Amino acid sequence: MIIYGLKNCDTCRKALKVMDNARLYDVRESPVPAEILAEAQQKFAEKLVNTRSTTWRGLSEEERARPALDLLADHPALMKRPLIRTPEGELFLGWTRDVQAALGISG
Repeated sequence: MIIYGLKNCDTCRKALKVMDNARLYDVRESPVPAEILAEAQQKFAEKLVNTRSTTWRGLSEEERARPALDLLADHPALMKRPLIRTPEGELFLGWTRDVQAALGISG
């Protein structure tokens, strides 16, 4: 599995710790591939952008009004984390109990 997130994100580290054979891609160092980000945008819509982040609070109203994919290209830390891609190509967003259950992880 691939986890797209930040290496310093506590939630991403929790996910990585319990997921055998998962790899973390820090979105600041290597951005999410455009096709995966577009698929995530289609599946999760407005949930893909973390509007509770410090980065979001620092944006002007004009910047906040930009399309989500453009914002994420310029500010990768705005993405809700983690974005998880299974070997089968399925995408999950966040580290909720529902996500953990869908991945077969007991918490």
